[in-house]
Amino acid sequence: MIVNSNFRPAGGLRGPHIQTLWASQVRRPPRIQLRRDRLELPDGDFVDLDWTEGSSAAPIVMVLHGLEGSSDSGYARGLLHAVVKKGWRGVVMHSRGCSGEPNRLRRGYCAGTTDDPSTVALSLSRRFPGVPLVAVGYSLGGNALLNWLGESGNRNPLSAAVAVSIPFRLAIATDRLNRGLSRLYRGYLLRSLKQSYSEKFTNRADAPYPLDRLDALWDFRAFDHFITAPLNGYDSAEHYYAAASSRSHLAGISVPTLIVQARDDPFMTPEVLPNEAELSPQVTLEISASGGHVGFVSGSLWRPRYWLEERIPAFIEQRLASASYPP
Repeated sequence: MIVNSNFRPAGGLRGPHIQTLWASQVRRPPRIQLRRDRLELPDGDFVDLDWTEGSSAAPIVMVLHGLEGSSDSGYARGLLHAVVKKGWRGVVMHSRGCSGEPNRLRRGYCAGTTDDPSTVALSLSRRFPGVPLVAVGYSLGGNALLNWLGESGNRNPLSAAVAVSIPFRLAIATDRLNRGLSRLYRGYLLRSLKQSYSEKFTNRADAPYPLDRLDALWDFRAFDHFITAPLNGYDSAEHYYAAASSRSHLAGISVPTLIVQARDDPFMTPEVLPNEAELSPQVTLEISASGGHVGFVSGSLWRPRYWLEERIPAFIEQRLASASYPP
């Protein structure tokens, strides 16, 4: 089902770039106390989980961050704060290498990484039997979440899911970041990716690409071809984009899922959006005319409200109530 969102941008904060940059660069995220667990993975690697405090019987909201994100990302902190206010527990699943320490294995993470969220979710289900588990994914993490939901179908352990600002067709999103002001995001993210790559492979002999030639990789297509693809089992950037794009997995989703998307998202174009026929009956695609990329700042310039932190908990609360879970 495709529906129109009731989101309205804050006065003085209209436009895709100001929405995106205000939420990610200007906002002061709420402070929240987190504790870290490390989960050992079946292949010998690890992921770090940052938890809020709360009752072990409370519903769990698992957060999947975007490209080069972490539990320090503003959207993650904001949602965790909203989750705690509801009496639930939040946990950020860091992708491999994103928790402040390089991961052990050569492989990394990407938009098609579905085994790690699956492993974490199954571990949490076994650790807290009978406790409802919800996942919220942003951008690249949301794309991976949708892929996992589609691949697992009715075997998925989640009670509900939310995905925000999704690059449904990765090749189109990659090309969009080469145009106009969106090149600012490309530059920022590539610098972070290259730094992470350098830190990981400086003292290793298995780097897929020479560290002293990183400056030659000036856009995502080049970086993904020479680094992301070989590190994650793909033959090329084009193979990666075709295999890891979530749009083709939406019909297989069996978990009640909300997707929140803005038509003016500067990381993509409206043509990436799926049509009604591509959506499972369990999927609601909520589209707003504005909001930018993981922006969605409402209220006013002087009193901004972060609408996602209202909309996402409201959806989760509705789903938990309909499934007869305790609040």
